[in-house]
Amino acid sequence: MTCPFSRPALVCNSHSGSHDEAVLEAIGAVCREQGAPLAATFALPDDAIPDAAELARQQIDLLIVWTGDGTINAAAGGAAGWDGAILPLPGGTLNLLSKALHGDRDAPDILADVLRGKGHRRPVPMLRSKDGDAFITIVAGPATRWAEVRETMRQDGLIEASRAAPEALDAMMNAPGVRVAGQDRDWPAIILTPTPHGIRADGIVAEGSADVLRHGLAWLGGDFRDGPSEHVATGDTIILESDAPISLEYDGELKETESPARFALGTSTVDFIATA
Repeated sequence: MTCPFSRPALVCNSHSGSHDEAVLEAIGAVCREQGAPLAATFALPDDAIPDAAELARQQIDLLIVWTGDGTINAAAGGAAGWDGAILPLPGGTLNLLSKALHGDRDAPDILADVLRGKGHRRPVPMLRSKDGDAFITIVAGPATRWAEVRETMRQDGLIEASRAAPEALDAMMNAPGVRVAGQDRDWPAIILTPTPHGIRADGIVAEGSADVLRHGLAWLGGDFRDGPSEHVATGDTIILESDAPISLEYDGELKETESPARFALGTSTVDFIATA
């Protein structure tokens, strides 16, 4: 079968803790073996993420993004309007978008399938707000402090993370929670997920020590969605409220916004490749 792409390019981060030279070499080898050698490599942080104009100038038709979810988000935003396609590969801490599009698979295997014509090209649902966009989830509320603990553990080790954990626990249990507008119940965090049928809002449950432990393990283990939660609402627009500024995690990137905060369902302005 003829390779569906002729000029792929790669975005990677040589300073990332997940960077592996062996995987990088394997990605290049797969491209050569399938008759589509890499036309360009953008190695962060020295190189900039290419925008639509740069991709068009170099006649790139496939942008392979082997990094974390935050960089994939940035690459997709910069490529808006480009007529090529983005292939996210697992190269970060959580790799949530890659898992959603491909399952839990190795980067070279995913790439090989795509270059053999086994991928499916399509836009994906996403979340839009005044503070930024997300392709996987936005987590809102004081429980996002666990993301800081997770980052501390990744960079500085378990001992430093254990020192930060009490503050995250206190915020989760005692800081003003977040609620869907029009509802009375506050939650330590609400997880917003874009789906083809609307934004799904799930409130995380922390009603006892067992729930709190499960959430801590879920955040530190990689996927906060593994903790106990309840469905709260579904809609094309979700408005969140709180009695304090709302902490947010956009595809792994931490931010803060004022209350109320509006989130709308959208569709990516660039195509993605999925194999699952």
